[in-house]
Amino acid sequence: MIIFKRVAALLIFSLSIGVGSISFAADTEQQVGMMHQHSMMSHGNDERISLGLPPKMKTHQLMNMRSHLEAIQTIIGLMGVGDFDKASEVAHAKLGLTEDMKKMCNLFKNDNFRKLGFQFHDSADVLSETLKTKDMNKSLQALQNTMGYCVQCHATFRQ
Repeated sequence: MIIFKRVAALLIFSLSIGVGSISFAADTEQQVGMMHQHSMMSHGNDERISLGLPPKMKTHQLMNMRSHLEAIQTIIGLMGVGDFDKASEVAHAKLGLTEDMKKMCNLFKNDNFRKLGFQFHDSADVLSETLKTKDMNKSLQALQNTMGYCVQCHATFRQ
């Protein structure tokens, strides 16, 4: 019986090391992949589509995207404390398809970028409406959809 317990303990210990190693290897592989992608992008191998913006417009667009990111952070914080009404207001005002955003999006010459921009802003208005329901799961799904446009855009285009 003692031998059985020792073998079982050794087997459990061995398995835990193996699982830990596999998990570590997967995490390491993911980090290496991300570092490789970053390295390629910073060394001129960035194959994303350049929007070819003039410096002033490029600066404005980068500030606008940072503002979008801050709005997402604010929305998440407000959801976390249960203030869905305020989160809804932020989603529409900062991310939604307002008249100002329509004008701004229409300044871009790249049709695909402009289309993706309109889809992003439309999805933010859907997010705003979903937040009003105060349903955390549906709100998170709507937020994921909106952020999906961010990911798609940043994977496709560069300033």
